[in-house]
Amino acid sequence: MAEVIKRSRIQVWQDVIFAIFLREIRSQFNDKFGISWAIVNPLIFIFVLSYGRSMLMGDTTHAMPTFMFMLFGMLFVQLFLGTLGAASTAIKKNKPLFAFRQVQPISAVIALVLFELLVNIVIIIVLFALIYFMKFEAQLNNPLLIGGYLLQLWLISVSLGLIFAIAASFISEIQKIQSLLQRPMFFLSGIFFSLQDIPKEYWGYLDWNPVLHAVELSRDAAYPTFGAQGVSDTYLLSCTIVLVFFALACYRITWKQVLSR
Repeated sequence: MAEVIKRSRIQVWQDVIFAIFLREIRSQFNDKFGISWAIVNPLIFIFVLSYGRSMLMGDTTHAMPTFMFMLFGMLFVQLFLGTLGAASTAIKKNKPLFAFRQVQPISAVIALVLFELLVNIVIIIVLFALIYFMKFEAQLNNPLLIGGYLLQLWLISVSLGLIFAIAASFISEIQKIQSLLQRPMFFLSGIFFSLQDIPKEYWGYLDWNPVLHAVELSRDAAYPTFGAQGVSDTYLLSCTIVLVFFALACYRITWKQVLSR
């Protein structure tokens, strides 16, 4: 007689997240390019943008190499937009799975954002390995602090994505608004410029953006000579805590209605 193995709720939850995670890997990398395209695509983009910036502003931007200046901006903004997109579509994408009572909407969101984080970590490792073997001038003065900023930005994007995913369950048109809001974020988050390039009287129009704070602070953590101005790690941490709390509160209140939609 077969033995029945009882699992705790946490174990069931972990198994569900892992199963959705594997499902996402298979769906994303089932072509010939696979994960290599997720690495090559941003790498080419960074090189092209860095070359264009160096042609206009020279090889150095605010006491750090232009390539590294662009690298931090691209990696952080790509993580933010990629995670936001994955989290905001996770519920709708995995809705058929919610017929199984073990699968809850938050499980799908966690699986997809962890997948996005893993992909970006691989991209970062490969990029810095290439930089090392190419003997390119690079400096990481405080890598733990940079990792902390990266984690905070990831939590912000997860929280915003969860809020949009919940809203889209009730109002499908919300995805159009999200798409409209995402486009300017690419240009307002400090990829192509530093806040130091902008006159101080206009800083108030830009420094509300926590992504810009994360990008500028990471540059300063890597190159102390960068001298970031107009940004605050306190503001970034405050945005992270507030958004995570608000997103979880929204989910706690509405998750049963989300399942019935």
